[in-house]
Parts: sequence; C-alpha cells; structure tokens
Amino acid sequence: MSNKPTLLERSPFHRYAVALKSCPREIFSFHLFLTVVIFALSGSPKGWDEGSAASITQLASMKKSFGLTGSTASVNSKISNIVSLVNLGAGFGPLLSLPLNDRIGRVWSLRLWQLIYAVGIIIEVFATGHTGQLLAGRFIAGLGIGALTVVGPMAISEAAPAAIRGLLGLAFNIFMVGSQVIGIFSVFGCSKRTANNLQWQLPFIVQLIVPVVAILGSFLIHESPRYLVAKNKPQQALDAIVALRNLPATHPYVAEEFASILEKHELEKAAIQGAGLLTLIKETFTVPNYRRRIRVVIVAYLLAQFSGANSITNYLPTILGLIGVKSTDERILFTGGYSIAKVGCLFLASLFFVDVVGRRKSLMIGVTVQGLCQIYLSAYLKVEMDRKGLVSKASSKMAIAAIYINAFGWGIGLLPLPYLFGAELFPTRIRGVGGALSQSFHWLFYFGITKATPDMLTSMAGWGTFLFFACWCAIAFIYGYFMVPETSGRSLESMNKLFDYKWYEIRKNAYPTDDEVAAPTSIQTETARHLEDGLRTDNSKYPERGEHIENSEKDGGSA
Repeated sequence: MSNKPTLLERSPFHRYAVALKSCPREIFSFHLFLTVVIFALSGSPKGWDEGSAASITQLASMKKSFGLTGSTASVNSKISNIVSLVNLGAGFGPLLSLPLNDRIGRVWSLRLWQLIYAVGIIIEVFATGHTGQLLAGRFIAGLGIGALTVVGPMAISEAAPAAIRGLLGLAFNIFMVGSQVIGIFSVFGCSKRTANNLQWQLPFIVQLIVPVVAILGSFLIHESPRYLVAKNKPQQALDAIVALRNLPATHPYVAEEFASILEKHELEKAAIQGAGLLTLIKETFTVPNYRRRIRVVIVAYLLAQFSGANSITNYLPTILGLIGVKSTDERILFTGGYSIAKVGCLFLASLFFVDVVGRRKSLMIGVTVQGLCQIYLSAYLKVEMDRKGLVSKASSKMAIAAIYINAFGWGIGLLPLPYLFGAELFPTRIRGVGGALSQSFHWLFYFGITKATPDMLTSMAGWGTFLFFACWCAIAFIYGYFMVPETSGRSLESMNKLFDYKWYEIRKNAYPTDDEVAAPTSIQTETARHLEDGLRTDNSKYPERGEHIENSEKDGGSA
C-alpha cells in the first residue's frame, strides 16, 4: 500500500490540527489571544477603507459637499483622487516603517502608525467642502495604513508559537477582509440618514474605533521577544515568552523557544554583519540572485492589481450600476456579499487549496477563473451597449455571478500568493528590506489602478475595461507558466540554487526533485547553522550569499 499522503493530510488544516495536539495546552492563553488581536487590528484600516471609500462618494451629502454630481471627466477625476490617494500614502508607509520597527519596537510602532491613521481620519472628517483638506487627510491616513501592513504581520509572526504561526497569521487577513464588510454596511446604515454632512462623516468617524482599541489594548501586551533579544534585553524577552506561553521559564517548551530565538538572532547578525539600509537596498537590486527573488514578488503584486480584482472591490457599486443594478441599497448589499465571499475564499485558499495544489498551479488556476469571468463581463457589457439595454435577466444574473466567481479565482491565486512569495523567498540578509520594498510597490500599483479605474470605465465603455483585465490575466498565466517556480516545500539549498537559474530555465526546474524537498525542521536549522558558519569564513565580502551568489556574478548577472 502506498504511503503517499492524502489531499487532506497535505493541507495546512491537517498540519495545524496535528500541531495543536502536540503543543502544551497552556500556550493557548488569553495573553497570546489578546496580543494577536491587537496586532491583527493593523489589517482593519486597509479593509475598512476599501469597503467604505468608494461607497461614501455615492452618498448624496458627499456629492453635494464636494461637488461630485454628474458624470463628467472632472467629477470622475475627483472621485478617483478621493478613493486612490490613500494608496499613494500607503506606498510610502512601509518604507518609513522599515527603520522605525527595529528602532522603537513593534508595540510603539503599532501605536505610532495607528495614531497617524487616526489623525488622517480626523482631518477628513473636518474637511467639509474643502477637497484639498480631504485629500491631505486621505494621504496621511494612507501612511498609517501602509506601515501597519508591515508591523501587524511581523509582530504576529514573532509572538505566535512556531507550530501554529501560519494559522494565527490568518488573523491579520481575517480582520482586514472582515473590516471591509463592516465598512460597506456602515455606509449602508448612514445612507438611511437625512442627507446632511453627518451622513458622510459618520462612516469616517466610526473608523476611529480601530486605532482607539488598538492603542489602548497595546498597553496590556508585551513587546516582541525577538525585538527584545535584538536590543540585548534577554531577561525581558524571556519574561515576554513566559507571559505569552503561560508557562514557567523552566518549562522545556519555553527554554527551547528562547534558545531558538537567541540562535536565530546570532545567525541574523552574522548574515547582515552591520550592513546599512542603503547597502542592503542596493544589494537587493544588483546581486542577481536577490534581484530574481524580488522580481518574482514585485511582478506578482503588479499582476494582482492589474487582474482587476481590487478595481472591482473599490468600485463595485459603480460596476453593478453598469450591469443594471439600479437600486443603491441593492448595490451596497451585493458589495457586502462580495466581501463576505472573499472571506470564504481566503479561508479555502489558506487552509487547503494553495498548499495542496501548490503555489504555481494555484496561480494559474486562479487567473484562469478570473480571466474567464472578466471575458464574460466584457462580452455582457458590449452586448448590453449594442442592444441599448435589451438583454435577458438570466444574462444579467450571470454577470453578477461572474463577479462572485471572480472572487474565488482571486482568493486562490493572486490574493494570497504575493504575500506567500514575500514570506518565503527573501533570505535573512534582505528579509526586512525585501518585505518593505515589495509592500511599497504593492501599494503604488494599487494606487495606479484605483486612480485609473473610473476613467477606464468611462473611456473604455465598461466592456473594454474588463477586456483589459482579462488580457492581464492571460499575461499572468503565461508569466506563471514560464517564470514562477514552485516554492512550497523546498529546502534552503534548493531555494538558493533555484534563483541562480535564468528566466528561461525556470520552467524546466519549476518543481523540486526528491533531493530538493525540505528536510524536517530540526535538520534545516542545523543546515542553516552550518551554512552561516561556512559563509562567515569563506564569503566574508557577501555574508549569507554563499556560492550561489558568486556563480551568479560570474555568469554576468543576467536575469
């Protein structure tokens, strides 16, 4: 009988279930839960803004206060500025957070960026009739939003027990997408009020709940043990682990985790060896092996935005109007349902699909589903325009269904994969820089597409916009087939070797061989230690890069 694991046994859901049974029950403490929740609230500003920003511009009071009546090019430009400028600010947030996270710590970074986000919201609330002030508030709020998308996942990862780190990391995404639903329905509730300024101000005001709860709650939690070790405060780090795990310092589980943190800190110091921020940024783009890694992540974020999913999320009320949904209430309800569908798809992808099928196949299946949906929407809108609205009810319902099916394709493909690539591909030396740079590019791409979408919907008659998105889904499929490797399950050595290949060699080496599959965690740790020891003595000029970097430089450094 074959010992090959079943589909369920290969899923993260099964691995988490096994891990939960093997861990001491005490570690699932209230303090761990509180810490995860407080840092997971870092995802709420992004989700809440996505859910509410475009819908707020449809409120009668907002249109009156900021001159958004009509459908002229200038009005579309105003709306796109209001919706998208937060993403421009978010593009700078990760870069600003990079030096601060390690200087002031995770908890104070959380407080700082939640406060900046709150300041932006307050500026927006008091911007009645002043578009410039509103846009300034949007940009400032964006700085906080972008930085929090770096601080939150990092802090959760550092606080969580290793066995369930990925499971607890889902909390950030759950709060993000869940807040999107809350944002949508908060606007729906306010739309029932009299059309005075409070109608559009309230959806912004209620967003202040998040920074207030996060900042107050941050005084009840401990700083990250990893940060405290990095600041040469080992006793405080041990105290933090004891509080998080609800176990005494003498317990083997605590002792093992503390020793692991100390060991990894020494490895990271040896890898970076005092290199400055600018040096690491330069290496990220000039060392071929590093450059190929960040290219995969940045292009994944680019394709994620240009596949059209976030354009649908941000402008779904407008898109539903094009499809034929005339009632404002129905548009908001459908938009809320779309966000709920995304939550379900996120769970499906994270707990089952992506690890069972693999990163590479998930990408290609996801963009195929998205592309087919975009083609249908394009064809529907073209026929609807040619026939002057005389289309069957069944085809209209199918168009709405295509939007929801598109959420499934997005949820198993380009929604989780850029984040997974960002977590898996960067070696220790450039992990912080690579993560911040990729998040910054993500937000700048997001700004570009949300800024352009209203004009695209107008100038391309709706159907052309979805054809544009379908073309990008086709590009994503081709790119994934030729240039995206399978990263799941690879050993450390295999991952290093993988990015020595040139782009046209990736496809034939896309999947790891039996020899390249990751060893058990304990063996990988021992291997990493030996690699770091050898690299410190044999490759002092480029610590942690190893022979794979030298070979890349010898072959001319081509991509």
